[in-house]
Amino acid sequence: MPATEMDDIRRSYARLCKESGAEPQESILQHLEEATGRSRLDFATQSLSVDTCGALGKLLQDELQFTEIMLSDCMLSEEGAKLLLHGLCSNTVVKSLDLKGNNLRALGAETLGKLLRQNKSIRSLTLEWNNLGIWEESFALFCEGLSANCHLQCLDLRNNQINHQGAGELALALKGNSSLQELDLRWNNIGLLGGRALLNCLHSNRTLRQLELAGNNVPSDILKALDQAMEHNQERQNILCKSRNRTQVLSKEVLCLKEEKAKQFLDLMDTIDKQREEITRSSRVSATRVGQLQEALTERHSVMNSLKAKLQMTEAALALSEQKVCNLGELLSTAKQEQAKQADSQAKELQQHKKNSADREAKLQRELSAASEKNFLLRSQVEELERKCKTQQEQLFQVKEDLTHTTAEMKLRAVQAEERLEMEKRRFKQVLEDAESLRLKEVNHMTHHMETSEQALQERIQRLEAVRIGLEEELSRVKSAALVERGQVEEELIKAKNQARLEEQQRLEHLEKKLQLMMQSRDEAQNYCLQQKQAVAGAQAKESQLSLQVEGLKRRTEELQQELSGKEQEKVAEVNKVRVELQEQIGHLEAERTAQEGMREKIAALERQLKVLSSNHRETLLDKEGEISSLLEKLRVREVEISRMREEEAQRASFLQNAIMAYVQGSPLGSFSPKK
Repeated sequence: MPATEMDDIRRSYARLCKESGAEPQESILQHLEEATGRSRLDFATQSLSVDTCGALGKLLQDELQFTEIMLSDCMLSEEGAKLLLHGLCSNTVVKSLDLKGNNLRALGAETLGKLLRQNKSIRSLTLEWNNLGIWEESFALFCEGLSANCHLQCLDLRNNQINHQGAGELALALKGNSSLQELDLRWNNIGLLGGRALLNCLHSNRTLRQLELAGNNVPSDILKALDQAMEHNQERQNILCKSRNRTQVLSKEVLCLKEEKAKQFLDLMDTIDKQREEITRSSRVSATRVGQLQEALTERHSVMNSLKAKLQMTEAALALSEQKVCNLGELLSTAKQEQAKQADSQAKELQQHKKNSADREAKLQRELSAASEKNFLLRSQVEELERKCKTQQEQLFQVKEDLTHTTAEMKLRAVQAEERLEMEKRRFKQVLEDAESLRLKEVNHMTHHMETSEQALQERIQRLEAVRIGLEEELSRVKSAALVERGQVEEELIKAKNQARLEEQQRLEHLEKKLQLMMQSRDEAQNYCLQQKQAVAGAQAKESQLSLQVEGLKRRTEELQQELSGKEQEKVAEVNKVRVELQEQIGHLEAERTAQEGMREKIAALERQLKVLSSNHRETLLDKEGEISSLLEKLRVREVEISRMREEEAQRASFLQNAIMAYVQGSPLGSFSPKK
């Protein structure tokens, strides 16, 4: 920028200050002088008065030089900030505005909202270390301006005391905004409700690619969901860029094809014109020949036959030329048809490309639905297994009840037999003791089997939960909208898990109670046997009377033995049936285990892919952080060099000033006067 224009800016600033009745600040004049030929206006750490802010606001209304304005740590008053931002509303050149550390409050938030509604050039706005979020109504006006803005891309709102209500207003603004790509909300008071509001707004906002929420007391699951939504938005924008590039390439290819077809058509027209000229020439030659032949016919009647033959030859040549013309016309028509066909094919290809993109989106949705259906099927399988377990437990309970009934009947019959005959009683006692030992063994075996089956079912539930978690991760990668559903599903599964645990605890308590009851019944049976032994002593006194009934009792004992053998056979058949059913269930469980192992392998492959992607992402992040640190070091070194250069220039200027003053003071003016 030439010095005259810079002088004009300084003069206009001084003039505006005089019109407002204030004196221009020397530091502002110095910074305007330093900004000569630059596009950056830096007033950082300079205290700006209200009059200076008004003058700068008027100056920046139509200024076309500065694209970046630094006003950080200037401690602007509310009125000064209003005047300065009011001037920037009509500016069309400024791309970046930094208002860090100015303690902007209610009036500042309102004027910033007005700036965002009216200005159409600012792409980056830094508002770190202000207090915009304290006054909710003013911050709501700021958010309304943000929703109406269509040009801002980067917004920094760190350390602005924004609570969950302010986050809700920001979420509403982001739903209407379609240009903001980076938003920094670190070190505020957003919390759980604010995080959820921002997560819900990302379903309708597809342009935000970076959202920073560190230091806001937001739960980790919401932060992960927000990161995944950001990744989805980045992938979507990358896909959109790729599709735009492809459409541009296709349009260029279509234009090239059109140009080539036009060139081919022009070449065909040129060849057709040349052929027409040749045909006209040949027709002229044939006409001259026909005239000569007619003259020769009048002169020579003797050569009529030869001349007729020549005429026929010429007519044949004319027919050939006409056929050539017809063929060329057909070629023209075929060329036009081919051109139309190619245009149709290109249109079809474009439609096919659109259909393919639509099919891809439909395929993704189908995969989502298939994954949800798989999850539902797995849940139904778990419920069916639980039902099978319940049925098995009911069958076991029925078998136990049958056993108790049979033992009771046997005890009653043994008591009657003991009253009648001691020897038969001992035999019945042995049978009862064997039956009780067998029953205890079967009960222990069944309890052990039930414990193993419950452990297997618990392991299966855990595997199914692991499968569910893997499927939910896949769904979260496919579409960010499923994140909320995944949270709901996780809550429901946690509830279901707790219910299952409670039910299992209740079942175990029920089984323990039943075992206690069985032990009590065994003790009662033993007591009853002792009582029967005492009764046997009394029965021995009656042996003399019962001797006559021994034969009838022997017959009755044989019948009872036959009945016992039949019941034992029935018991063995029922036990075999139960064993067969348990083996079938074990086969089903093994088949399901093999299917779960296949699912585990898929999950392991997906986890490997996740690890590879995460490692790549971490490497890229580390590279970027290294680049940022190197750039910051370069900036620091350059700032140090600039400060050193400024100090050297100031020292040189002071040395020159001192030298000039010493030279002026030490030089005698009388010696330089001319002699007479």
